[in-house]
Formats: sequence, C-alpha cells, structure tokens
Amino acid sequence: MSRPITIIPSILAADYARLGDEVAAVDRAGGDRLHLDMIDGHIYKNMSFGPNMFQALRPYTTKPFDVHLMATPAHDWIEPLKKAGCDRILIHVGLENDLSGLIRLVKTYGMSVGLVLTRHDEAESVVPHLSDVALINVMTVDPGFGGQMFLDAMMPKVTRVRELIGDKPIELSVDGGITPVTAPLAARAGADSFVAGTAIFKSPLKDYASAITALRDAVQSALLKTPETV
Repeated sequence: MSRPITIIPSILAADYARLGDEVAAVDRAGGDRLHLDMIDGHIYKNMSFGPNMFQALRPYTTKPFDVHLMATPAHDWIEPLKKAGCDRILIHVGLENDLSGLIRLVKTYGMSVGLVLTRHDEAESVVPHLSDVALINVMTVDPGFGGQMFLDAMMPKVTRVRELIGDKPIELSVDGGITPVTAPLAARAGADSFVAGTAIFKSPLKDYASAITALRDAVQSALLKTPETV
C-alpha cells in the first residue's frame, strides 16, 4: 500500500532573529507542516519556544503546526497551545503518568495527538493508544537539541512500530538527523513522515525548496527500490 510522504521542517534549526520569514519561506518551499519544539528546561536541559511565539508565527502560514511538547506539567499547556493556533500535539509516552487522560484532553480541544518514542521507550508502549492517535514519532536522536547525528540503531524500532500500526491511518514519523542520506533508511524501515531541521534551514544558500525536494526525492527513490510490506 502506497503512503503519502510528508516533509515537516523543524524551526528549532531556523534563524531565530527572523522566525516569521523563515516559517513563510519553508511554507512556500513545499513543507507540508511545521514542527515546533516546546522545551522548558525541566525534561531536557534546553529551552526553546512557547505558545506566545507560536501565536506570533501563526499569521505567516496556513500550514498545520505540530508541537513537540517537552514541558511540564503538560496538562497546563494544552489550552494555551490551542489558543496559539496549534493543530497537533506530540507527547512522549513517558511525559506524564496519565497518558490516556492527556490524550483525551488534547482531543477535547480539537487537536490531534502524536506519540513520541525515544530510544529508551519500547515500541509496544504505543499499543494501548493506537485508536486515539494520528501519528507516532520515533526519535532518531536524543531529544532536546538540534544538529545531532542520526541513530540508525533506531531503524528496527521504526519497523516494529510500522508492524504495530498495520493498516490503521496513522503516520509514522522520524525526527532527528534527517537528511537525503538518512531519510531513505527510515523510509525503508517504514517511516512516511520526516521532520528535518538542519538539512533544510542550514542548506547551502538557504535554498529551502531544493532542500525539501531533495528529501522528498530521496525517500521516493528508496521506496521505489523497496517492495511494499504494508
């Protein structure tokens, strides 16, 4: 079964002095959605953006906003993120004890949910929630910082998550170190959605359209050489 390919620029790698222009540029360049990392320094020792920034960026694109929520207490941030114009909230499976309740809260506000797996999380931890999520995101770096090297040891986990998804309408995303070299590895393992920051925003001459096209073409070429297993 053929699956659409989704390329999602991550603004963690963008030029912070001109974020609005950067968001508009990757929209025009063909990015399918925008990935917004929200890190408060508690879970990972870094700080990034929050709802006020997302709201300020909202007029620069009509593309959906995906928020990778790395802030606690997570329940307190759902309403502000909705008011900021966000569309999908990505939640680590171990972010809070009541994961099911957090998923229900996000959906109550009319946003969809993605689950995030780090290298320390078992693929099977998503099974109780498969009927409630739109996406599963397998981290291919350790979360919290951009510009890291791709962890190819995560590919068996991507394949296992693809098996668990089966024919359910759930995207399988990878995030971290995604380039035209690494994206095909993830595609062959079963991914259909690719979050990329450095490969796009640090591309030569800031040619975002060429960078996004290179990612998409690399994935498509890999899939043409790989028999469909799903």
